[in-house]
Amino acid sequence: MPDTRVFPVWRGGGASGGGGGGWSQGWGWGRCLRWEPAGPGEGAQVPAFDCPVWLVLCRGGRARLREVCQRGRGAIRLPTDMLSIKLPQLFDIHQVPKVFREDGIISGYRHPRSSAMDCLLSSFQMNNETVNIWTHFLPTWYFLWRFSVLCSTLNFLTDSYTWPLLVYMLLICVYPFTSSCAHTFSTMSPESRHICYFFDYGALSLYSLGCAISYGSYVMPDCWVNTWLHQHFVPIAIGNTLLCTSLSCYSRFLELQFPHRSKVVRTGAFVFPFLFDTVPLFYRLLLCCGGNCSPSEALSSHCYHLLFAFLTCFLFASHLPERLAPGRFDYFGHSHQLFHISAVVGTHFQMEGVIADMTSRRAWLMAHGALPSFLGTIGALAISLVLNLGIIGIFSAPLLGNPHQSANQPQASACECKEQ
Repeated sequence: MPDTRVFPVWRGGGASGGGGGGWSQGWGWGRCLRWEPAGPGEGAQVPAFDCPVWLVLCRGGRARLREVCQRGRGAIRLPTDMLSIKLPQLFDIHQVPKVFREDGIISGYRHPRSSAMDCLLSSFQMNNETVNIWTHFLPTWYFLWRFSVLCSTLNFLTDSYTWPLLVYMLLICVYPFTSSCAHTFSTMSPESRHICYFFDYGALSLYSLGCAISYGSYVMPDCWVNTWLHQHFVPIAIGNTLLCTSLSCYSRFLELQFPHRSKVVRTGAFVFPFLFDTVPLFYRLLLCCGGNCSPSEALSSHCYHLLFAFLTCFLFASHLPERLAPGRFDYFGHSHQLFHISAVVGTHFQMEGVIADMTSRRAWLMAHGALPSFLGTIGALAISLVLNLGIIGIFSAPLLGNPHQSANQPQASACECKEQ
């Protein structure tokens, strides 16, 4: 039988057949690494030790190997413990209070008393709000990127002609971010749900003001420039903003007892400012239909914006498709997700139309009309912001003063007990 020994090994501290540790003398000593067959009748060979492996390492190898293994297990277990985060539990529609329920959405509800951390974690967990959160959070970064590009090409500080665009770009960055936050933290309590959406409605109202300021400065038809409507367009839009925020916030108090009336009030609160802001654009399109204007890039973008705006309104009011097949669109494809996507795409086309009009009509508007003023742009935004925050505070005060008045409180407690 051929000699299968490969090389001598360390004797170790307690190895028999010798005194102290050291390498085996020559090839005749028995403790060495050798090759053995992998199995009976198999030709393949595997390395094997004819002594414990810690004797191969060094003197006292058993203790040192055990210490290394313990330290290794601790080092490997640490990130595992850190990453073992428990995702929030989800509920069905009959397990949450009525104020949290959505038409046609049967499952995927978050806990009605979630913590702020649970709300943040839920944005990375598939539930019926996850897509709502991300369909407005990601576009926020897109609009911020477009805003940063404009900041590098335009002089927003000293060129007053660009101030309406500055206000508009700020607000199209704010409203999707506010909406994303509202959908994220709306399940901390019934009161926080109302207050979150109060801020959402306020941001949308301010966005309508940004549309009015930019339309009044860049989109106004030539024959309307310097007319009474042109001069009072922004003040009327400020009033519409306050009316929109007030009615939409008030509609939440009607939601439980009069859901249909609440939906009508809320829809009307946003449709009316949109129609007023878009009157100049409608008139320009009518002139083009009569052959009094030439097609342009700005008008094509405005047409796409109007198409998506009407689609957005339809999705918001109809609750389709989940109304036709309750439970089928709980996580993907329900109306609010489509509403978010349609609104963002429409805002993109609106932004392109506003920028195109601002660029192409600059010479004519500066020659025939007054330059935008600080009070009529940034000042109007500041005034509307303060007044809208005041309205939100007025509607939030009863909820903060009496936090236990929300309906279906026993159902929330039942959910908590069930989760525990």
